[in-house]
Parts: sequence; structure tokens; C-alpha cells
Amino acid sequence: MSAPIAGRGTDVNASRLPLGIASNNPGNIRPGVDPWVGELKPPDPRGYCRFDSPENGIRALAKNLLAYQRKHNLRTVERIIARWAPGSENDTEAYIRHVCQLTGYRRDEAIDVGDPDVLHDLVVAIIRHENGPAPTPEGWYLEAVVSIGVMRAIA
Repeated sequence: MSAPIAGRGTDVNASRLPLGIASNNPGNIRPGVDPWVGELKPPDPRGYCRFDSPENGIRALAKNLLAYQRKHNLRTVERIIARWAPGSENDTEAYIRHVCQLTGYRRDEAIDVGDPDVLHDLVVAIIRHENGPAPTPEGWYLEAVVSIGVMRAIA
């Protein structure tokens, strides 16, 4: 079976896609108490959410980042990623360094994820880290797909 990569019409074997891309959950979010917009049941056999579209998966990723700032006052890449990718499951330090490299933000720099541009930067960096390098120079998703997901989170 083949599937288009990131809406580009480029076919690849779907079994070779990273879990987050194949399940429209590029942030590899686990189910919570309340279902996300567009969340499909049951979750992936490994316990991750599945979404009906990449835009809704990106929305969930961005909503989580917004909650980290609004509810938990996490305002640096270091604190956000430490919560997103705890050391019990990830190499958190490597994740923080990678997000800083991709975004240009310092690990201890105060950032406002309520700013759509900052939120977009973090979303793109997390998608890249969670799913690895994309087979196209543009990334896993067209810019419009990421922007729609981010704007749905802010709305």
C-alpha cells in the first residue's frame, strides 16, 4: 500500500512512514480524558492518538503547547520540551538541543507560544524531531497544512 507524503502526491510505502505521520499525529500525542477534535478510536496499538487529518493532529500538538504556557507557565524551550518529552521516555536534553537548533531560540529564552509565529516554529520543530527528516526538502507537510493546524489551535 502506498500513501501520499504530506499532500504532495509523492507515493511511499505507508508501512515505512513514521508512526506520527501515518496516524496524522505528528506530535505523537497519547489520548487524554477528553477526546481531541478529529481523534479516531481506537488509538494506535502502541497507545498513541490517531487523527482524521494532519491538520487536526497538528491542532492537538499546538493546543498542548498553548496549555503548557497558559496552565503551567512554561515559557522556555527547555521547560516546554522537558514536559513534552520527559526523560523517562526520551533523551530530553538532545530533544531540547534539536528544537533550539531548528527554531533559533535559546533553551532559556522566554518565548510566547500565544504568538502564532512562535507556536508555528515550535510545532514544526517538534514534528521534525518526533518523525525524523522528511523525504522532501519542504518537510513532512506543506506549509498550508501546518498553518491551518496552528490557526485551528489558536481560534
